[in-house]
Amino acid sequence: MKNFFATYRRPLALILAFILMGGLLVYTRMQTSLFPEITFPKIKVIADNGLQPVDKMMVTVTKPLELAIKKIQNLQMIRSTTSRGSCEISAFLNWGANIDLGMQQINERIAEIRSSLPPDVQITVEKMNPSILPVMGYALESNTLTPIELKLLALYTIRPYLAQVPGVSQIQIMGGRTKEYWVTLHPERMTALHLTPAAVAQTISKTNFVLANGYVADYHRLYLSVTNDNLVNLTQLQHIVIANSGKRVVYLQDIADVSVHEAIEYTRINANGHSAVLIGVIKQPNANLIDVSNQVEARVKSLQQLLPPGVKMVPYYIQADFVHDAIHSVTDALWIGILLAIIVAILFLRSGKASATLLVTVPITLALTLMVLYAVGYTFNIMTLGAMAAAIGLIIDDAIVVTEQIHRTGEEHPDVDYPTLVKKAIQYLFPAMVASSLSTIVIFIPFGFMSGVAGAYFQVLANTMIITLVCSFLVTWMGLPVIYLLFSRKKRKQVPAQKVVKTQRWVQFFLKHVWVSVGFCLLLAALIFWVLPRLGTGFLPDMDEGSIVLDYTSPPGTSLDETDRMCRQVEKIIMSTPEVESYSRRTGTQMGFFITEPNTGDYLISLKKNRKRTTEQVIDDIRKRIEASLPALRVDFGQVITDMLGDLTESTQPIEIKVFGNDPAVLHQIADSVAYWTSTVPGTADVFDGIVIAGPSVDVRPRADVLAQYGLTPADLQFQLQTQMQGTVVGQVLDQEQMTDVRMIYPHPMQRSVADIRHTEIFLPDGTLKPISSFASVSLQPGSAEIQRENLQTVDIVTARLNQRDLGSVMRDIQARISQHVVLPQGYHIEYGGSYAQQQRSFHELLLILITAGLLVCCVTAFMTRNLWVSLSILLIAALGTAGCILALWITGTPLNVGSYTGIIMIVGIIGENAIFTFQQFHQRFTETHDVDEALVYAISTRLRPKLMTALGAIIALMPLALGIGVGAQLHQPLAIAVIGGFIMALPLLLMVLPSWLKLIYHRQTA
Repeated sequence: MKNFFATYRRPLALILAFILMGGLLVYTRMQTSLFPEITFPKIKVIADNGLQPVDKMMVTVTKPLELAIKKIQNLQMIRSTTSRGSCEISAFLNWGANIDLGMQQINERIAEIRSSLPPDVQITVEKMNPSILPVMGYALESNTLTPIELKLLALYTIRPYLAQVPGVSQIQIMGGRTKEYWVTLHPERMTALHLTPAAVAQTISKTNFVLANGYVADYHRLYLSVTNDNLVNLTQLQHIVIANSGKRVVYLQDIADVSVHEAIEYTRINANGHSAVLIGVIKQPNANLIDVSNQVEARVKSLQQLLPPGVKMVPYYIQADFVHDAIHSVTDALWIGILLAIIVAILFLRSGKASATLLVTVPITLALTLMVLYAVGYTFNIMTLGAMAAAIGLIIDDAIVVTEQIHRTGEEHPDVDYPTLVKKAIQYLFPAMVASSLSTIVIFIPFGFMSGVAGAYFQVLANTMIITLVCSFLVTWMGLPVIYLLFSRKKRKQVPAQKVVKTQRWVQFFLKHVWVSVGFCLLLAALIFWVLPRLGTGFLPDMDEGSIVLDYTSPPGTSLDETDRMCRQVEKIIMSTPEVESYSRRTGTQMGFFITEPNTGDYLISLKKNRKRTTEQVIDDIRKRIEASLPALRVDFGQVITDMLGDLTESTQPIEIKVFGNDPAVLHQIADSVAYWTSTVPGTADVFDGIVIAGPSVDVRPRADVLAQYGLTPADLQFQLQTQMQGTVVGQVLDQEQMTDVRMIYPHPMQRSVADIRHTEIFLPDGTLKPISSFASVSLQPGSAEIQRENLQTVDIVTARLNQRDLGSVMRDIQARISQHVVLPQGYHIEYGGSYAQQQRSFHELLLILITAGLLVCCVTAFMTRNLWVSLSILLIAALGTAGCILALWITGTPLNVGSYTGIIMIVGIIGENAIFTFQQFHQRFTETHDVDEALVYAISTRLRPKLMTALGAIIALMPLALGIGVGAQLHQPLAIAVIGGFIMALPLLLMVLPSWLKLIYHRQTA
């Protein structure tokens, strides 16, 4: 074949230039997000049926819905929580299932049983994805506007203005007060006029309407006839006619005070110590987070000029800041690693031309990688960038091997021109290049079989690694020789041939003393078996997000005012923490899609960027101070994105102990015991027994016979009681593009006590009053516990978080204490869920991936070497190389998690890649000399420089990630540490053990 690189040098150079420009263009257009856009297979159903008791909700709503949802395809697990008046059902589908089809099937199944459910039940179905939570949050504060005016401003000025930003899905408004028209009845006036609340409500409901009467044709025109009794203001509402006896017209204002009032809401919203309206920006699933955030911030700045005096919007959470910092940190680690690795190569090669070739080759490889990632729909995120940063060592490895071979060939053949020189080097290396590239590519193929959230994210990392390595091979094979020729003179200087290979005598020592290599292998095997059980384990690598989610619950039945008072004390602790920048608080509601009681809520705390303590240390400090000052308040800490991932998967907590059984009372006893023994294990925090008690209730039991005697029904009694305590919505008024409720209510509804209820009076049909004691009994009932079920079986779930210990060791201690101290009755059993269950599943899959990757590398080397014993030897060396990974993790105190496990798998391919080049050099020399020892010494001496260059280059390239410098770098720190440890251990294995085993194999075969 004619010299391809010389013939097509200019066209190839043009293609490389286009690739570089295309990469720069794609770099400016790729979307940015923290994590890859993946579909979480979770659908949540929430049913609301007023204030029905728990047991009735379970029978009439929860169980029928569970049985209906159970019939859908690809259902993996169903979990439900039933509380007073509501139930929450989570349907978990198989990963990879069509979530939209699953949601459609759930809606269809619910529609089939709709007629058998209570008529007033309201059902909401949502598929869970990261876009259900706000990515930006602003607090709307004012010293001049009322809470009603502030909320109206947010609803009708700010929300439409911000919703115009492309990529915004929803503007969420929380807080403030809802405007209502209150009709506050005067019972004594109504009695004097023989009026009842029912009559007043009926009269109001029969007014305030616009209805069509029909069409009228007159003089060839068609008119629509309407009856218009529409009310548009407070004055018209006050003048509704309630009765007209012929002697007197009774208006609504005669028997009630009609006024604008704040609606009764059992929520409190606070930001930075002030009551506020919270404005949350929710982006569309595929929108670019950074672009949306920048455009919203620009809108907010322009909006400040349109707001009334004394009103301001203060940010309390901007997710894009963390994402930008995380992406920036990983990108910095990528470029610093490239620069350091190239410096190492320059120091070894001592050639300006070879160094310049590397400087150009690596950016072109990255540019081609970006173009392919863009074409397949990937984004800039912490997984794709992390994969590219982790692959930098391999990219530079490929480039160094080819550049060094061209450089060495030039030293061996000084009389050959540059095109011929490049052709010789590539022809010599090409078989090994193919085999070595395949050995690192094939190890990532089995990641496609990994399941769960770890599989979803690390499949993206593996796919990015495959794309990067394929691009590296193509650029190194086709592009690097052209780049080298472009930097070369037309004619070479004639210099005498040099002895380029310096014989390394120490190799002969290990060839003569094979037992040293055998002993070293046994030592590594012993290290693996000794260190591995002592190595801490985790699930996903941790990140320091700089934000905290604090969930809290006051004792069951605590009033909203008392819960608010306790929260004010918590806020003093939060604001006295020097690392805290801002916070927002919700009481009676939460971020996300949950059932929330009035005594429950959460904080979102943003920390300062420049702080001395980590987020976990700040959490530990705030936790201790809250537990010391407010022991009755149950708290649970987490970080925003980690908590979000938990909400989207099976569990929000790393530790989850599920107690299954039939009797709720026995389950509560066991769960309480499990929680106690869990709390005694060092390294646990925020331990919760899973028992949620709804507040106590006042039970009013009507006497139907007595009510019937006076012409009343139990429904009439309930209507009057509701009107007295909470009010009854009897109509709506069109008011500035919104419908405002008209609520009929008694004076001072929020000040009524249990004693007031016992002494309240009920209207009879003739307008007279009679004590409620004549019609019903009033008693106090204790609160009832929520009922949790998993796959239609009752369960209590004990949860806890980790504190300064790894997941694996904590779970071992918990399992030991529970098995020792907790006795389970017959028919009851315990399962361990949470991050631990996901970790065990992922570790099992990763072990299979590791074995499969090793076998694939063995197949590649077997095709390359055409010698089964050699390929098995390389596989064994690669397996022993994992000892370096494990030892590095143990020395640095890094747990074995999905990230570090991935690094261990990578090392198998990397060692296989390097072994292929060594074997190629040995085999060629052996065919020439037929002397095993001499060929081995020559091969090791020849490959020593490129091996040291690639190892040091890869180690230094990964060092920024391994040090965990910057936001988000911690996610890939375990992987980088494991790979660095493997590279270090690979050097003695490849330089000392591999030649010894090759000597044994070839001496045996030649004998």
